[in-house]
Amino acid sequence: MTVQKENKGRVVVALGGNALGDNLDEQMVAAKKAAVAIVDLVESGYEVALIHGNGPQVGMIETAFETASKAEEDFPILPMSVCVALSQGYIGYDLQNVLRYELDRRGLKAPVATIVTQVEVDPKDAAFTHPTKPIGGFMSEEAAEKLRGAGVPVVEDSGRGYRRVVASPMPIGIIEKDVITALLEAGQIPIAAGGGGIPVANDGGQYKGMGAVVDKDRAAAKLAELIGADTLIILTAVEKVMINFGKPDEKAIDRMTSAEAEAYIEEGHFGKGSMLPKVEAAVSFVKSGAGGSGKTALITMLDKAKDGIEGRTGTIITC
Repeated sequence: MTVQKENKGRVVVALGGNALGDNLDEQMVAAKKAAVAIVDLVESGYEVALIHGNGPQVGMIETAFETASKAEEDFPILPMSVCVALSQGYIGYDLQNVLRYELDRRGLKAPVATIVTQVEVDPKDAAFTHPTKPIGGFMSEEAAEKLRGAGVPVVEDSGRGYRRVVASPMPIGIIEKDVITALLEAGQIPIAAGGGGIPVANDGGQYKGMGAVVDKDRAAAKLAELIGADTLIILTAVEKVMINFGKPDEKAIDRMTSAEAEAYIEEGHFGKGSMLPKVEAAVSFVKSGAGGSGKTALITMLDKAKDGIEGRTGTIITC
């Protein structure tokens, strides 16, 4: 049995991996909070597809296997594509269970399923020669220097500490898009493209994993475009996008067009490791509609998602 409500539109929600905590206990607590916000949208009549990040989680998986390989000679070091696939499973497992619980608690019967999702990238993408995507937890400058000495790319991440970086190519396709669409049309809730999706490239008709991590907001924008979503919601740590952030004249933005957003990007208002990819993803989505077809993007906090989509808060981006 599925939810029977007036359909207010199709929504893709991008939930940050850092919003899910740094360990299994924190993840379960955070997932329960996320479930309330997601089910608010379902209860209001929206079709919802959910994407989650996996920054801390995929780093933890990669580190665990690397550590085990040092202790046991025959233990494998997993490629990044496989680490992403593992993170989709265990994060999706928690999310689908808390979503089902919250749906049942409200008397809503909508099946929820996690889709192991591949995202196509171009193997010639320049990102493969310039790794920029932070993964894993934060580390000290001393620990970062040790990794750099071992040839591992490390960057300072928006004043919060040092993190490893891997390639972050642009998504050009979602392999399982038809499955995700079918679930939405059946009134179900897919959890898809977790961690930005498993990065794959077409090699003679066969998709093969790539050593990269796709930005989850950009993957969400591509998925929203391909499944005909009306709205992309990007959930983050702040209620609204700011310009002149941290300065005396900082200003919250209620609404902006894609052209205004691009001007702010050009002026350098958004941090590369934080708000920039979110605004770029929002712009990409709203511009994907033919002739400005009314697609909108919303950037706001998790617990403001319902208010935001109803126009009461958050930053709305239009074409």
